[in-house]
Amino acid sequence: MREQIDRRERPWTDIAEFFTAEAVFIDPVWGRIEGKQAIRELYAEAMAGVDFTFPIDFTAINGNFVIIKWRQVLPGARADGTPWQQSAVSTLIYAGDGKFRYEEDLMNVIHVMEDIQSSGWVPGPNFVSPPPNPDRNFDPQPAVPSQRK
Repeated sequence: MREQIDRRERPWTDIAEFFTAEAVFIDPVWGRIEGKQAIRELYAEAMAGVDFTFPIDFTAINGNFVIIKWRQVLPGARADGTPWQQSAVSTLIYAGDGKFRYEEDLMNVIHVMEDIQSSGWVPGPNFVSPPPNPDRNFDPQPAVPSQRK
């Protein structure tokens, strides 16, 4: 699905189908999001006007933990022909039945901002800026006690 999204064959919101109803998602810029519907809304908002690709370098699995090493690649290239790209890692916790209950994405946001500025990238239509004070709590448990396992 990630490859289909990179090719613009599917919308980012389709990723929400891989999360449980009470899932927790931590984005390095947008912060903590709880619940499958809120994750779907995050992808609709956060990815609007963004034409980056996100190739996966490798995946490692240990029990219910999944680590994905990926890159964020901006359009265009540097003067030497190399891509404008940043390194990132996602940690996920598998909940069974093809669904995840937690994802935390980590990347050097300063590197992202430096590359955006140097590349001259401009967001597309409907771009939405992240919130000014996102929730930085990365606890894998939902905040609502009734949703805790």
